[in-house]
Parts: sequence; structure tokens; C-alpha cells
Amino acid sequence: MAEPSWQELLRLRLAERNHNESAFAPIIEQYRRLAQQTKLLKERNQTLLRAVGSVKGSPGLSTPGEDNPVRAAYLSSLETQISSLRDELANLYKTQGQNAQRLLSMNETLREKEEVSRIDSENLRKARDEIASLRRKVDQHAELMAEKDRTVQILHDEISTTLLELSQVEERNQVLAKDNAKLLQRWLDAKQAEANRMNEANEFYENMRTRHESVLSWRETSEGAAPNAPLSPDPTRIVSGSGKESASPETQVATKKTGLPPQAVHGVSLTPNG
Repeated sequence: MAEPSWQELLRLRLAERNHNESAFAPIIEQYRRLAQQTKLLKERNQTLLRAVGSVKGSPGLSTPGEDNPVRAAYLSSLETQISSLRDELANLYKTQGQNAQRLLSMNETLREKEEVSRIDSENLRKARDEIASLRRKVDQHAELMAEKDRTVQILHDEISTTLLELSQVEERNQVLAKDNAKLLQRWLDAKQAEANRMNEANEFYENMRTRHESVLSWRETSEGAAPNAPLSPDPTRIVSGSGKESASPETQVATKKTGLPPQAVHGVSLTPNG
């Protein structure tokens, strides 16, 4: 798992600081060694100078069997140098062991970092594949939304056309409703006029039937009073002196009311509906 960004930044800055501070470490170490060797050489030179001075001050003291002070000083200087070299060699061995330990630690750290890098690479590959898949899905959704937008636009156009047609149909329906209302009113007026005419015809029929019954009663009465008197073929007709029949006054009144000839008036069916 990758470290957080601030921890990685802090680690990088600390590594950069350590690198800057240890950039001159070899040079400082060389100067330290040179200073140590210079000190040792100075001490040896001082020892040799003191030995030479002591030999010059007392020349009779130097005998062949006795140790030469210069030789003794030189041996002492060599022993000191050997001791310092041994210490330096021990320090070198110690440093070599520390370096070997550091090398092992760095190899282990490198192996862990390589493992982390491998895992990160795998995660990165998976993330890239997922990003590519998501991009394809986004493109498909974009195409689908564009298609839906076109469909919605077509539906809006069809709805607008349908609403326009509906408004025109409603206007036609209103006009037809007005025409139907007018036609219905005219039909009602016509039926009312026809009913009025039927009522007048019925009323005329009732009057005519009443008169006809009166004429029949009169005929029966006349036949009972004068059996030998000639009978008129139609009691509603009167024969004139010229031999032609003339309509009675009632027939003339019916002709004036109905506008029909006397034959049509007498031919009217005597039914309740006229």
C-alpha cells in the first residue's frame, strides 16, 4: 500500500538533507586522517629532535653497548605508528562490518521496495484498465444521452404537432357543436311547428267529426220525418240549380284552413294522428 503524500514528501526531504550533509564526509575523513598522521609525525620528529639533542649534549655517554637514544626514539615512533595503524585497521574492519550490515539492510529494503513497486505497478495497470473501461462506458452513456436527446426532441415536435392538431380539432368540434346546436334548434322549431300543425289538424278533425256527427243526427232525424224525400249522396254537398255540386260552408271553411281541395279534406283519414 502506498504511503500518504505528506509522508513521502517528508522522507524525500530528509533523504535530501542527509545527502547534502554527507556529501563532504569523505573529504572530512581524509582531512582527519591527514591531521592525525601529521600529529604523529610531529610527535615523532619532536622525539627524534630531543634524542639528537641529548646525544649532542653528552657525547661521552654514547657507548657501543648502550642503546642509541635516536634509535630508541625512532623505535618508539614506529611503535606508536604501528599502534595507530592497528587502531585505524580496527576502525576499518568495524566500518566494513557496519557497511556490510548496512548493505544487507539496504538489500532488504530494496527487495521490499521492489515488491511494493511491483504491487503499485499491478495496481496502476488495473487502474488504467478500469479507467479505460469507465471511459468507454462514459462514451456509451454520452452516445445514449445524445440519442435520448434526439428522441426527446422528436417527441417534443410530435407533441407540438399533436397539440396543434388537437387545438384545430377542438375548434372544429366547437364549430360543429354550434352547428349542431343550430340544427337541433331548427329541428326542434320544425318539430314544434309540425306539432302545432298536428294539433290544429286534430282540432280541425275533432270539429269536423263533431259536425259530421251532427249532420248524421240531422239526417237520421230528417229520414224519420220524411221517408220519401230524396237523399243527397253527400250531406256536406249542396246541389245548385245548374246541376253542379257546391261545397257546403263547412267544407269551404276547411278548405280555407288547410289549403287543400274539398276532395282531399273529405279523404282525410279519421285517425287520432290526423
